Amino acid sequence: MSDAADLQKKLGVSFRSPALLEEALVHSSYANENPGAAPVSNERLEFLGDAVLGLAVAEKLYHECPYSAEGELTVLRAALVRRDALAAVAKRLGLGEHMYLGKGEEAGGGRSKAVNLAGTMEAVIGAVFLDRGWRVTREIVLKFFKPELEESVSRGVAVDFKSRLQEIIQSERQITPAYYIIDETGPDHSKVFTVEVRAGDTVLGKGTGKSKKAAETEAARLALQQLPATFTP
Repeated sequence: MSDAADLQKKLGVSFRSPALLEEALVHSSYANENPGAAPVSNERLEFLGDAVLGLAVAEKLYHECPYSAEGELTVLRAALVRRDALAAVAKRLGLGEHMYLGKGEEAGGGRSKAVNLAGTMEAVIGAVFLDRGWRVTREIVLKFFKPELEESVSRGVAVDFKSRLQEIIQSERQITPAYYIIDETGPDHSKVFTVEVRAGDTVLGKGTGKSKKAAETEAARLALQQLPATFTP
């Protein structure tokens, strides 16, 4: 059986109703085999948790990727709430050891299956939401999904600035901005790149970074800030 107190400690949440957390850990195979001990599975909480997770992620991306269009934000959110991402978070929390599984599912390696881990993760989020409300749940999502969120935001921002700059320049001048490396400093294992982004002969912005991609992103970001002064149609 699950050690609810240990899991609450891992989550950093003290449940007012520990039964909700217990329900979040009940796989349908266990509920089917033990209707007296666990009359319901975690599927309803999984449904709720999916929606709550999507909202928390969408809000984060909305604020962190200000230049992203709806379609770009949708792609970024989908990457964060996909099964593999959820399963990775569940593994870091050790949710597998806390799940209630039927005998067949247990024998079949159910504690390490991505589908079970992802579903349980969503159910736990749903349970936190019902027990402690939006603010605490949002904090939990941002805390435990931090690596995935940072990677997605970084990827999204890189697309944001460069894509937005390209849209503006192509609309105004019917040309595509180009990126040029103008300087490289430092040893091979720790180089710093300086990149200029230009529209024709006009320098729109200059950025530095520890990779060519990072320098291009910074150049595009600064170009967007300076665009009204440096580029006129």
